[in-house]
Parts: sequence; structure tokens; C-alpha cells
Amino acid sequence: MRTISIIAMILAISIFSDRAAKAKDIELLANAPERYVVSQGDTLWGIASRYLKDPWQWTEIWDMNQKQIKNPNNIYPGDIIILVRAADGSSKLMFANEKATIKLSPKMRIEKLEAEKIPSIPSKKLKPFLSQPLVIEKNGLDRAPLILGSSDNRVILSTGNTIYVQNMPFDQGMAWQVFRAGKPLIDPEDNDRVLGHEAVYLGDVEGSNFDAISSVRITHSVQEILKGDRLIPASTLHVDDYIPRAPDFPVTGRIISVYGGVTEIGQNAIIALNKGSSDGLEVGHVLAVYRKSTAKLQDSKIISLPDERIGLVFLFRVFDKVSYALVLHSAQAIKVFDAVQTP
Repeated sequence: MRTISIIAMILAISIFSDRAAKAKDIELLANAPERYVVSQGDTLWGIASRYLKDPWQWTEIWDMNQKQIKNPNNIYPGDIIILVRAADGSSKLMFANEKATIKLSPKMRIEKLEAEKIPSIPSKKLKPFLSQPLVIEKNGLDRAPLILGSSDNRVILSTGNTIYVQNMPFDQGMAWQVFRAGKPLIDPEDNDRVLGHEAVYLGDVEGSNFDAISSVRITHSVQEILKGDRLIPASTLHVDDYIPRAPDFPVTGRIISVYGGVTEIGQNAIIALNKGSSDGLEVGHVLAVYRKSTAKLQDSKIISLPDERIGLVFLFRVFDKVSYALVLHSAQAIKVFDAVQTP
């Protein structure tokens, strides 16, 4: 067995420093476990959700203990988390040091691999979207390589088919993705201003012969691919090491679209927001979703009810005017045009 690495995070009720003042409002869940062993498949977000009402405050707790926790991402299956309750009745959330019994013998020492550490958020849900541009300018695909069709004149192209492409450069790699221009993304808060156009991801192709007319093979398709669709070089982005955190400034915006075209949105859905990097947003930011409601009185007068927080979303792609987010939590169905803001 291996020695469990030290990963200590303390939530103090008394305010003993500026950092403690930041954490004073962090609320521990009443049913938080006294002891938890990190398992394969866990995420930092999931673990934080077992202990904290607001999981994104994980980083604020870690920030109080940088001597103990060099990197909050370095948590591995087998690490042990303990909730410590002080004799004076106060509580501390502590990811504390426990050492397993080690039997000394002349055997090979086994160390943790970087690949074994648990991710911050459920990145498998995002993997299909990480290398997709998603937002383009109007007519942004017009100059991209054009699919001409196949040698047997198939109308619908799919996985395994070899297809021909015009204007495909030879110096941008072998891996490409297929897109089709989609709907405009409209800002409901600014006179229906167009923020960009959604590019619909259709599949992946691999180049095999580059020429004036190049041939490529479709290696993966999620929708039917047609003559006239366009290619964009595949890129590789990663979010495993991004830590969810709330913006340290006020943000107010709205959900403008859900990827896939459904109208009601639940956990693990991908949504688009009408705010982006020009508004200060970054990958890793967590925003709360709020439902604005009204009630009709007996005299038929309509009054506004207090906004109700119904979910949390994690930003994983941020463009200038638009961001894409993963729904991490939803207490009820989220809808297009629901509000998002700093939690």
C-alpha cells in the first residue's frame, strides 16, 4: 500500500485572517460524511458537493492551506477525506493526512501516475465538444474546404465512406472535423443583436491524399454528412485541470440556446450564454441559473416573485460574445432565456 498524500483544507468559523474572512460564509452540508475515500470516477466537483452547499467554493478553502495543498488537482483514488469536529463545537472541513500501514520489503516502489488523478469536473461529458468551434462569424465557413461528394454519388455520407474535398491545405494536419453553418445566436437583452452563428458539428475525417481535389475518409459521424458541408482542422483542448470557481465580479446574462435543439435543459446539457470574454468570463467560471417568476393576485394584478436559483453551470468554451457551459446541477428544468449570474 502507498502513503496517502497530505491534502488539507480547513473551514474555520472564527475569522483569523483575510483568507478566513473570505471563507466565513462557506456552508457545510448537514449530512456531510465524516470520512470519505476518493474513488475512481470521482471529480473534485462531486467531492466538494458532498461537503459544501456551494461546491465552487472549494478553491477558496484550498487557498487557505497552500502549504498543505500544493495543487488542488492532485487528488487520487485512495486519498482519504475527513470531517473534523472540534471539542468547542465548531466544525472544520479537513482533507487531512492519514498514512496507510506500509510493509517494508525489497519490492518495486509504486508511485501515482499523473493520469490517475481525478478530474475537476466530469470531463467525459465535455470531450465531444472540446475541439468544436461552435461559434463562427456570419459566412465564416465559406472559405473552408468544401465536400464535393463520393465516387459513387451517395447522397448521405457516413462513417467509413471516402469522400472528395476541394481546397484542402496539406500543411494543417491529417485530422479534420466536418461542420455545417447553423442558426444565429440572438441576444435577448440587446434588441435581438446577433452574437454569432452556431456551427453544427457533423463528424471527423482523416486525410489520405492531398491534391487540388483531396480524398479523406470519414472516421466518425454524429449526423448525416452531405455534399456542401465544410472541413475545419481538428484541435485538442483539455479541461481536466480547470478548477470551477465563481467570478469575482458581478455577471448577469441569459441562456440563449441549448446544444441539440431541446427546449428544457437538465444536468449535463450543453448551453450557450449571451456573455463571453469581452464581459470578463473565463473557462472554469461557475454561474448560477435563476428563474424569474410572477404571480397573479385576486384583483388580477401581476407581481414579480423573488428570483429562484435552480441550477449551476460550468463554462468550458468562451468566445468573444458567447460562452458554452455544462449544466452541473439543476433543481428543476432549466429553460432558454433563464437568467445566469454570479452565484
